[in-house]
Amino acid sequence: MTNDLATKILYEVRKAVVGKDDVLAKALLAILAGGHILMEDIPGVGKTTLAVAFSKALGLTYKRVQFTPDVMPSDLTGFSIYNKETGAMDYQPGALLCNLFLADELNRATSRTQSALLEAMEEGQVTVDGVTRPVPRPFLVIATQNPAGASGTQPLPDSQLDRFMVRLSLGYPDGENEVEMLRRKQKGNPLDQVRQVTDSAGLEQVRRETACVHISDEVARYIVELVSATRTHPMVHQGGSPRATLAVAAMSRAMAWVQGRDYVVPQDVKGVFRDTVAHRLLLTGRGISEQADPTLDALKAVSAPRLP
Repeated sequence: MTNDLATKILYEVRKAVVGKDDVLAKALLAILAGGHILMEDIPGVGKTTLAVAFSKALGLTYKRVQFTPDVMPSDLTGFSIYNKETGAMDYQPGALLCNLFLADELNRATSRTQSALLEAMEEGQVTVDGVTRPVPRPFLVIATQNPAGASGTQPLPDSQLDRFMVRLSLGYPDGENEVEMLRRKQKGNPLDQVRQVTDSAGLEQVRRETACVHISDEVARYIVELVSATRTHPMVHQGGSPRATLAVAAMSRAMAWVQGRDYVVPQDVKGVFRDTVAHRLLLTGRGISEQADPTLDALKAVSAPRLP
């Protein structure tokens, strides 16, 4: 990361999340690219801390919902209540009316509640009683899910997985970083040390700049060929969608922007491809049993273009 703003943001977030620089960098890329983030991991490794740290560093309004089977769609989208003084129905905003929404343990909620997120994630709006309201801009969802098979969980539908730009995993810290975490905790809550670097308007400006980063025809063709390779892989039942192609392009632009370039190179694509595409693929039974990695196979099979 060589861009000054990106460096400052990551510096602040690292005050709260220790020893996970690669995950933090990829999460920032997704934020700059205008995407949503799925964090898949066991409880207690710092997923919520990551979300709160980014909200503070970026100056974003933040709300969190702990998903359980009794969470209702109206808890997210809001609801209308009768005002006896005016005789009108007053809208009460739901949790989604914020800049950064943390959906904690999303795969513990019912399918109906999970689907309430889709409109906000894809279209940037919520609809209540036939009235459509925009969510604040910028809008970002960081959802956490427990690993498949954990108690009380159910798989997220394919249509929802496809709307997350990346899937990341923090994992356990190594011994030295866990000791450092204890040292910082003794001095107080590390989140209190995170300082604001920019605000919502600043993030929107960066997103506009990122969207203008140039992708040449050669690199665009490389992205398409990589995603296409997942569709013909013998151990894949459902390959990457066109939305996956767009997501890889957006993440590649963000990677170029933080490196201080206004154009994408193949190395940018390689750096983001697996985290952007892997969660969108449905493996065959054989692929699951053999723990196949079609994204890695695609990177090996498709030759990167040589740019002048």
